[in-house]
Amino acid sequence: MTTGFERDPDEFTRGARAVVVYPDMGASSRDAEARLEETAGLAAAIGVEVREKVAIKLRQPKPGTLIGSGQVDALAETVRDQELQLAVFDAALTPVQQRNLETALGCKVIDRTGLILEIFGERARTAEGRLQVELAHLDYQAGRLVRSWTHLERQRGGFGFLGGPGETQIEADRRLIRDRMARLRKELDQVSRTRTLHRDRRQRAPWPVIALVGYTNAGKSTLFNRLTGADVMAENLLFATLDPTLRQVSLPGIDKAILSDTVGFVSELPTQLVAAFKATLEEVVSADLLIHVRDIAHPDTEAQRADVEKVLGEIGVSETTPRFEAWNKLDLLDEESREQLLEDAARRSDVMPISAMSGEGVEALVEAVAARLTQGHRRYTITLDPADGAGAAWLHQHGEVLDQRVEDDKSVYEVRMAPRDYERFAMRG
Repeated sequence: MTTGFERDPDEFTRGARAVVVYPDMGASSRDAEARLEETAGLAAAIGVEVREKVAIKLRQPKPGTLIGSGQVDALAETVRDQELQLAVFDAALTPVQQRNLETALGCKVIDRTGLILEIFGERARTAEGRLQVELAHLDYQAGRLVRSWTHLERQRGGFGFLGGPGETQIEADRRLIRDRMARLRKELDQVSRTRTLHRDRRQRAPWPVIALVGYTNAGKSTLFNRLTGADVMAENLLFATLDPTLRQVSLPGIDKAILSDTVGFVSELPTQLVAAFKATLEEVVSADLLIHVRDIAHPDTEAQRADVEKVLGEIGVSETTPRFEAWNKLDLLDEESREQLLEDAARRSDVMPISAMSGEGVEALVEAVAARLTQGHRRYTITLDPADGAGAAWLHQHGEVLDQRVEDDKSVYEVRMAPRDYERFAMRG
């Protein structure tokens, strides 16, 4: 039976007509409709035209096709009737399941991991981002050679170091993939070392680093743009931001801080991507404070919060790292829901309700972040020679100048600053 493609089965076609399938095994904290909507949104993010969304109840996954034979037949009928080209399974498929489903349905099949990798591959803009995506994709693809490249199963003779007598083409390709992955890891290790040097330099400066984290499409980039005046891509799309962006910001009492916009998280984020994006996510691990941006208007906002916290734990973020939850998209709530939300937020010191789109609550969030970062700062009285312009500038840059006056031909400053900054100032030559 033909599988319906005349092209390379691993080539992804933008604009493909698709059915989204959620095999409901009762293990998810979300309901089936929410899972289908999210996966349809992921597919739409790379131009797939979702024609059908199907939830399939599963008591026991089938080793060969995941879903039962009757369910496969019904799905195949849907594919034929609507002339669909793609089936997106919101589940992890084994290579054998993927191959069998493609044969039975007569269309291309991708699973959740494959879909997310396609999005990341299309969105990565920096050289580092492309390296990370390629590494993750190769890791995923290595186990699927038997599915995708069955035409390479032939044997071939050896050509020097490229393969000994009797080595199959597929074994050679697996080895080439492993070699390429090793080279990519070396390059990413260099990226990681460079990031560490940059971080060390910032810590010596020392400027606090604030990282925006959150579920994909929660509004991080919109908030980042509002706080920094930047023009980072901020659209109503899942995974609109992949490559990390750093900008300098000023906060009350803090002349300079670094704000980092990071890739959005998602439930069941492929392990290949968590590993590949480790260098990028190190900005989050080393941050002085996290702002967890939540789409508070989303019906699954609590499940999304749990997913983000899970990924933060997986990448090694300490539970002691100070953090705020920015309950975003207030503007999308009806009046009753909004009032209830504001009451709930008022009872917590670590929550700030905001609308990154309209700006509501953002100033209060900035003040709360500044207050948290300057906790432990003390007030110092510092006397300078009036001609010491460099010293005066240093105080303004690294502390909050509360008062300035002249006494006995000396300039006297009342300054609030961190004890470590005061010690650095006192030790200057």
